[in-house]
Amino acid sequence: MSDEGIGAVKTGTSTIGITFNGGVVVGADHRATMGHFVANKSVQKLFKIGDNLALTTAGLVGHAQSLARTLSAEVSLYELKRGDQMTVKGAATLTANILSGRPHWVQLLIVGVDPDGGNVYSIDSAGGSIPDSYCATGSGSPYMYGVLEDGFSEGMNRKDAIALAARALSASAQRDAASGNGMDLAVITEKDGFVAVAQSEIDSLLSK
Repeated sequence: MSDEGIGAVKTGTSTIGITFNGGVVVGADHRATMGHFVANKSVQKLFKIGDNLALTTAGLVGHAQSLARTLSAEVSLYELKRGDQMTVKGAATLTANILSGRPHWVQLLIVGVDPDGGNVYSIDSAGGSIPDSYCATGSGSPYMYGVLEDGFSEGMNRKDAIALAARALSASAQRDAASGNGMDLAVITEKDGFVAVAQSEIDSLLSK
């Protein structure tokens, strides 16, 4: 995406969501850019918006952070009023409605687990919402899809899904100048909710 005079920091970005048997893995890199300049090496692009839900962001940092705050608040209010967790489809629809009312310079993933299992939704800047078994966004996505198409299988286990996500994000960091400087990964399951993957586990996966 272009700054086009806005002068805002944008994230070229690599983000990923992968379903597995019993949950989902979600991840993102850390780099933010302004044109060809690396503006920040530790930007948060993976957000927990509920115990069973996560958001990843690609695009303008200000828009992404604003959306993360709004969605987290809306999910919390829903749970207080209903006494139950919002479904992944519900969170994706909520996000799509927000974007269709006021477009943002972002591309998002809504990832989570509900009674229907693990789900990944890709949300475009105008509010389009598409579910899939796995998805990658951002400028690094072509490199990640090469890894995903080769390594993904329906019903894969947690360990293999985490390893695949780490490998895909590592591939994008090596080839996409706007992605890199490390990664965040998390696993969401119905039993344990949102659990961040320890940096030591990520380092171990990448060293193999």
